[in-house]
Amino acid sequence: MSDINTLSKPRAVERVIAGQAVMDGAGVKINRVLTQQLQRRLDPFLMLDNFASDKPNDYIAGFPEHPHRGFETVSYMITGRMRHRDSAGNEGLLTSGGVQWMTAGSGVVHSEMPEQEAGVMEGFQLWLNLPARDKMRTPWYRDFESSEIPRYTTDTDVVVQVIAGESHGVTGAVQRELTQPLYLDIDLPAGTSFEQPLPPGHNAFLYTFRGEVQVDGKAVPALRMAILANTPGSDGVRIEAPEGGRVILIAGQPLNEPIAQYGPFVMNTQAEVFQAVQDFREGKFGVTAAPAA
Repeated sequence: MSDINTLSKPRAVERVIAGQAVMDGAGVKINRVLTQQLQRRLDPFLMLDNFASDKPNDYIAGFPEHPHRGFETVSYMITGRMRHRDSAGNEGLLTSGGVQWMTAGSGVVHSEMPEQEAGVMEGFQLWLNLPARDKMRTPWYRDFESSEIPRYTTDTDVVVQVIAGESHGVTGAVQRELTQPLYLDIDLPAGTSFEQPLPPGHNAFLYTFRGEVQVDGKAVPALRMAILANTPGSDGVRIEAPEGGRVILIAGQPLNEPIAQYGPFVMNTQAEVFQAVQDFREGKFGVTAAPAA
């Protein structure tokens, strides 16, 4: 695919975020780069976690059974193996390069447990909010193997994997009507650049997990997230990699709805959160999953 340079006003970097070292699940070490304090700024995205370690004690305990309601989780495994099971009857093995997309909707209880005792475990989990009209929809789940993720290579050998949305005519594995998420994995060899058009109203950010990239002259080193400015008239982002780098680029249309969150329950009002807690305690999570879509 030919390199396309069509942007007239690329976005600048608003700020660079280092993230927070946290432990989640049964003790998995995580770099949480999109935190609750950034939810309004990066609406419709609620959270982004990056986990990466070759020390089994950092990940082996995994994420035992826990509930979700009101949003979607997108798990992207760079390296490693993770077994998913949930109360809606789904089970799948997430392997290197694969993606698991789960719509919690009205509620599921699920677990994500490593299926390896040694080696590197690296990946991401993104939380994508659901609009009010869909928060109580039937849960949905699908695994995508690495070979099922659409990808293309530019003339300068930039490799782009399209998990969601569309990039230069290549349609991603998943589409969503209202939030219109874009989720790209972009691997840039040294001395290359890449441009991606972005709707001006969409919130967008990128996270560097290999090397270092530059956006509008601003360095974004490894393990850092860059929030892209919503400058009026901007039409996309230009990413440059003088020494080489690999990033995930994420963008979406904000919902502009109230966010009421209590742990793994994300609703629009506190009353809905209280109802979610009550329903979970009464064992009402876990209806039959909707067909793959």
